[in-house]
Amino acid sequence: MKIFFYTLREFDELACAKECSAKTGIAFDYTTAYPSAENAALAQGYEAISMTPCDMSAPMLERFASIGVKYLLCRSIGYDHVDLRRARELGMRVSNVSYPPSGVANYAIMLMLMLQRRAVSILDRARLQDYSLRGKIGADISFETVGVIGTGHIGTTVIQHLSGFGCKILCYDPYRNSEAEKYADYVSLEELFARADVITLHTNATEQNYHLLNREAFARMKDGVLIVNTARGKLIDTDALVEALESGKIGGAALDVLEKEDGLYYYNRIGDVIANRDMALLRSFPNVILSPHTAFYTEQAVSHMVGSCFEAAQAFDRGEESAHEVKIKV
Repeated sequence: MKIFFYTLREFDELACAKECSAKTGIAFDYTTAYPSAENAALAQGYEAISMTPCDMSAPMLERFASIGVKYLLCRSIGYDHVDLRRARELGMRVSNVSYPPSGVANYAIMLMLMLQRRAVSILDRARLQDYSLRGKIGADISFETVGVIGTGHIGTTVIQHLSGFGCKILCYDPYRNSEAEKYADYVSLEELFARADVITLHTNATEQNYHLLNREAFARMKDGVLIVNTARGKLIDTDALVEALESGKIGGAALDVLEKEDGLYYYNRIGDVIANRDMALLRSFPNVILSPHTAFYTEQAVSHMVGSCFEAAQAFDRGEESAHEVKIKV
């Protein structure tokens, strides 16, 4: 059994992969490049490939299947970049990863606080030695209502940790979580939009919730509401968000993920002309925080992400079930 890793980071993931390989007896090799039609042949002779979010459309899957790859090991919680229907047709098994939810949850709360207290503006002005108070007044989360969309592991952890701040917490999810109910009130999406001062997203991207936050959704929200997204860029209609920011309907946004972020995040693009007008426009707003998809990035999470790939590969190779397997229902 062998795994070929694409986009393996030598400065953090490689040591984890070596440790897991020694423990499981599963051999591996890697490239730091993203998978492509040109470098797919690197996986010749490997039963599994592992990758971060990238192009795993039908043509790519067909290319890998043709050289004997049977398992697709996503080093991410999300797997919307994989054509699951084609994977099933090709007989390929797919896995994603899990890691402690506290890292993303705490990052989301950090972004909420930064927005509410105008932290970026305060720090930027302090660098210029502007220590005046005009324009720096913020809000105290303890007196606000926070709406959490998605009560899986991360969303529920956000709710648990927010409860210590004393704020009112509303949540929405088609499937109720008994742990979340201890600290938050389940309401309809419409009621959450109408009542929340801060809305934070913690749900996977699906066809059903594509552009969950769109013009109609923004229109139903409170004036000046703050939006936090550490989940998936596709959940927000970027054009609608820009319009709502320009009109003042949205008071601020903190985005760790963006639509069309492929080819940007995780690359060093210093000095490049970046052809992404949405990003350029959002960066121009003083009430918008953009971070480059780093909410997950802790030592603990990286260890779990790499380890999950080896665990899934070992189970697949033995013909066993794996807790990390994505059940393909398409």
